[in-house]
Amino acid sequence: MATGDLDLFNRDPNEINSHIKVAFEDVLAEPDGIQSNTCVWTLSNLCFRFWRSCTYKLMTLTCGMCIAMYWGIEFSYIAFMHIWYVTPYLRILEINCVSCQKIYSLCINCWLVPFCEACGSIFIHFRRN
Repeated sequence: MATGDLDLFNRDPNEINSHIKVAFEDVLAEPDGIQSNTCVWTLSNLCFRFWRSCTYKLMTLTCGMCIAMYWGIEFSYIAFMHIWYVTPYLRILEINCVSCQKIYSLCINCWLVPFCEACGSIFIHFRRN
């Protein structure tokens, strides 16, 4: 996706971070019967919103691009490993498991099935009338 395709207004379209509550009302609340002055409550709301915004922007300015670079490298490494290592290895296992399945089936049919049929032929005489 090129930067021209970015939605600058809805930056979480898949709502992967909807669990993060950062609104003043979600963090601070005063119950009935014990409340501060209206002026203090209003200024607290302004301070909260200002410092939340200011520090977030400062942290993203200083660290955001480096962290984005790290995650880009991490996900490219994961893609590389799956394309060039994990998927071919799983295919090898799948091919080899077919042979193992045939050997297992052969052993069961040669040794276990005759034994079970012999036991069944013994117990068939104990039918209820």
